[in-house]
Amino acid sequence: MYLTHQRGPLHDLPDSPETYDAVLADVVEQALERMTPEGNLEHPDCLDDIGDTSLGITSLLALAWQRTKDPRLPEAVRRSTEFHLRERVFTEDNPGYPNLRVHNSRERYARYVLEPGAHPIGDWPSTVWALLQAVNLLGTADGLLTDEQHDRLVELARGYWRWLTEVTFFNPQEAGNQAIGCVVGGLMLARHLPSAEGESVRTRAMSLYTDEIRAHRVRDRGALLPPEHGGAYDNNYGPISLSFLAQAHRISGEGVVAEDGDALARYIDARLAGSGFDIGGPRYSEQHSAFESVLGLRYFSRRIGADIGRYAGDSRWARHAVGADGGVDGHFAFMLVWQIQDATRWHRTPRTEPACHQLRAGTVTVSFDDRMTPTVIEAGGSVLVAGAVDRQHGFGPVTDGFLLCRPMGAVRVRDHRFGDLAAKLVSKPVVGRDHVLRHLQSLYVTDGTRLWMTVVVERLGGERYLLAGMPYVVAEGDRFRRTGELPPVAAAGDLRLTHPPADSPDSFDARHEVTQQQVAFELALDPRGYGNPDEGWSHVMTTTALEAGPAPGAPEDLDVFAVRYGPEAAEPLSVECERSPDGLTVRTDAFTAVLGEPDAHGEPELTLVRGALPCRWKSPNPTDG
Repeated sequence: MYLTHQRGPLHDLPDSPETYDAVLADVVEQALERMTPEGNLEHPDCLDDIGDTSLGITSLLALAWQRTKDPRLPEAVRRSTEFHLRERVFTEDNPGYPNLRVHNSRERYARYVLEPGAHPIGDWPSTVWALLQAVNLLGTADGLLTDEQHDRLVELARGYWRWLTEVTFFNPQEAGNQAIGCVVGGLMLARHLPSAEGESVRTRAMSLYTDEIRAHRVRDRGALLPPEHGGAYDNNYGPISLSFLAQAHRISGEGVVAEDGDALARYIDARLAGSGFDIGGPRYSEQHSAFESVLGLRYFSRRIGADIGRYAGDSRWARHAVGADGGVDGHFAFMLVWQIQDATRWHRTPRTEPACHQLRAGTVTVSFDDRMTPTVIEAGGSVLVAGAVDRQHGFGPVTDGFLLCRPMGAVRVRDHRFGDLAAKLVSKPVVGRDHVLRHLQSLYVTDGTRLWMTVVVERLGGERYLLAGMPYVVAEGDRFRRTGELPPVAAAGDLRLTHPPADSPDSFDARHEVTQQQVAFELALDPRGYGNPDEGWSHVMTTTALEAGPAPGAPEDLDVFAVRYGPEAAEPLSVECERSPDGLTVRTDAFTAVLGEPDAHGEPELTLVRGALPCRWKSPNPTDG
């Protein structure tokens, strides 16, 4: 089986003017064929997320008319606008909606589902999306709408804004993408209002951004991020937030918005494997968006100089939302309008400067969590994610069922690149069941095709091994095939791939045709759509696990574990580890590293030798994880 939603890098999608003209031409033909006598452009099968869809297609028709002057479009724009103004604007409170601050306000809003009382919780984001479709149409329909329609549309957008910011609690779902989208709607609305009123709305929008979004950012992996559904980052919605930040900066020029977008973009860059794979999130842990994220990834790829467009998007929604039959759906159409209007081009090459929470070179990637424990290792086209033993998740030494990866003090990180080698040394104090404090050092070295991971810790008692990950997917072209097979890997000690016993409760056997996200939703406290898959996944007791025994010949007071991921797995791995006057020397057939004693600031030294060329490197700005 293949992952459903990760289907190839978004920066591989053609984005020339001719390509976009062809996309719009297809939308035009579908829309003109679909339009009902009443002017409805909604997909006939659409039931939920419906509040913005007809107006979204109308805005695409207006943009197409700007570019082609197709004589069929003015009437279609006017008729479909009239349909939305007449049939899709609600002023009576939706029965059961829990987030009103003012009842019976008679302000305008959009519904997630048209039927009264049916899933009213979705009305807040649906009104955000409808506001954005409305202001987009105001900006593209010059000469298409009648004066009366134009004035009614401006008044509708005013009503949407008041409902979102006065009648309801702001951002009731604690969803950063929705909140930033609302701010963008206010910024864009301000341009269509009289100057004094427009400035008031603009000021209000920026104060909401500062006080309700920025002030509540969540720290993860060294970055401050807009909160998303109760967490720091979501694989589906995080890049969508980046698109809203891009549009906010395009409209406002506010430096603080660009600064926050840069931070989120660098964070995404550090998370993504070279193939574009990623996993984890409080709403969707492995579902990826597509056209909704193009603007932000493209805009900020250029700003930070990184190939974040490698993000593997859902190509079924490559250009716009679609129904089950592939027919166009107008949901989120504003994102297609903005990416067509934006002239930024993709930055397609990786950043060269080290990132604390990632080691990346060539086809090898290691992404680290907040504790500097790997979350994803990719090498040789194979992707491993953190495994679990006795409900402890991560990579690291295991002794008598206890996983040593959770730091009990400051984590120190050294990065070094020399020639074709890139290295990262992570040092952290850990405590086991015996309450003994041990110092764990993990050295990661890659030549761009292979990855060596060497873990050194004071001698452990009992049965011990290195939990070296759980094989999860293999990259095949633009798709990711699920796997539970032994990946291309070699170890200096014994190597085995284990699986949970049959019928083990709360376990994940990677050989079964099930995804991490499916199991995570099953174990979450709340049902799918409300539950937190990250929280659900934390309840997994055991998983398929790659286990490597201690390397022979280590100093008698140390345990050394060593594995090599990537091609040439059939070649044996030989690792020597010995003490020297400079520290602990780790020697393989590809490199020699010396893990030196801490300096005056407690930072460990790292010396790396490739062939006959030694290089001692000490960071001028050591990074604490």
